[in-house]
Amino acid sequence: MKVGILGLGKMGLGSALKLQEKGHEVIGWNRGEEGRKKAALAGMAVSESLEALSRRLGDRAIYWISVSHEGVEEVLSALDSFLKEGDIIIDAGNSHFKKSIERYELYKKRGVNFVDAGVSGGPKGARLGACIMAGGDPEVVSFVSPLFESASVLEGFLYAGGPGAGHFVKMVHNGIEYGMMQAIGEGFEVLKKSQYNLDLTKVADLYQHGSVIESRLVGWLLSGFARYGENLDTISGAIKHSGEGMWTVETAHEENVPVPIIEGSLEYRIKSEEDPRFTGQVVSVMRNQFGGHDVFSKE
Repeated sequence: MKVGILGLGKMGLGSALKLQEKGHEVIGWNRGEEGRKKAALAGMAVSESLEALSRRLGDRAIYWISVSHEGVEEVLSALDSFLKEGDIIIDAGNSHFKKSIERYELYKKRGVNFVDAGVSGGPKGARLGACIMAGGDPEVVSFVSPLFESASVLEGFLYAGGPGAGHFVKMVHNGIEYGMMQAIGEGFEVLKKSQYNLDLTKVADLYQHGSVIESRLVGWLLSGFARYGENLDTISGAIKHSGEGMWTVETAHEENVPVPIIEGSLEYRIKSEEDPRFTGQVVSVMRNQFGGHDVFSKE
């Protein structure tokens, strides 16, 4: 299939190269020149403008937007005048599911199709195969499913349901992620403060060999220990939150579902700026390893 990738950062470029390797005709566009240059050096076709991209994609153009949810509206606004009836927009920016429903309704009135796609796996997943959950009209999602199947790992694509369902499932995924990471961080602070002078690297490695908590997250912690040292002296204990954990908590409240673990992990992140601890350092280094998130060194 022919597809335009809008956003050639750490996620977009990886997805674009993965799709290209799978035989799709990929044309990239990026707001900044640096992203376009990097994509061109990687062997991708690149358009300097959205107008040129629209011409190259032709009828029933497919636009795959791969920017953070904060930047989606800006890209959609820039794209607006080039959209034609029958075009398909895929928002892979992990937007709020209610905003995705709203956008779906607005574009439907214009004859433009809107698909929300939650993408998990970080930059490495984008490049090697991600986990993708999509929402929208079933026939439209079915039409673009070869793209999702090519960009995901084996059995890593799900049509989640109607408009907003993809971003809803991804939102809850991130809420669960908050709780899991918090538990690992707290556990390793208990280990660190214990009387036994434990080798945390060896403990993390042990947990990766047949234990019940063996996981990619513990594996990323192990990678973080290898890179920064197990004391994580250069890593800040202040943890940022992307918004999706908060959205999960807000939605749970609306549904009258208690989520003390997820809510507690969100509150910890909010308060971590004022009370940084080793727990926060552990969570920060895991976020860095799987998502390329900035690591804030202590002053």
